[in-house]
Amino acid sequence: MHALHDVALPDDLEPFVPAVIEIPRGSKLKYEIDKATGMLVLDRVLYSSVHYPANYGFIPRTHADDGDPLDILVLMQEPVEPLTIVRARALGGLKMRDDKGEDDKIVAVCIDDPAFAHYTELEHLPPHLMLELDRFFRDYKLLEGKESVVDRPYDRGTALGVMRAARAAYRDPR
Repeated sequence: MHALHDVALPDDLEPFVPAVIEIPRGSKLKYEIDKATGMLVLDRVLYSSVHYPANYGFIPRTHADDGDPLDILVLMQEPVEPLTIVRARALGGLKMRDDKGEDDKIVAVCIDDPAFAHYTELEHLPPHLMLELDRFFRDYKLLEGKESVVDRPYDRGTALGVMRAARAAYRDPR
């Protein structure tokens, strides 16, 4: 089974999407899915004294502007083992720019975690949580000599549009 190509993406993205977790919350290890084999590859160990503030992965059968599957941060109580599929509801997202170009990060909650399942919009989250996500993406590449620019968070409707566009790009890669 290939996590990028073989995990079904539902037609209706609003209730939840399957999120394939690459990096557990709290990790300094940056894994990425290898598109050819479906295996996880260690991309790097973060240079900065920061760690991933949420479980981080991708939405299968999507193709984002950076050429990779669409990134997703899944907020929940516990770190999740890599290559676990988590049912995640999008609340909004962050657009960032770095040395590789523009990149969207969908912010979601695990619908099976009772501490987070009730959240439906970004503005419902504790304000400090969004500050942590923003700060992480601004800082995590600094000691590598790379800059990351993070735009203001966007809402659930925009996130669903980004997800639909990434699904369409996967279906018709041109």
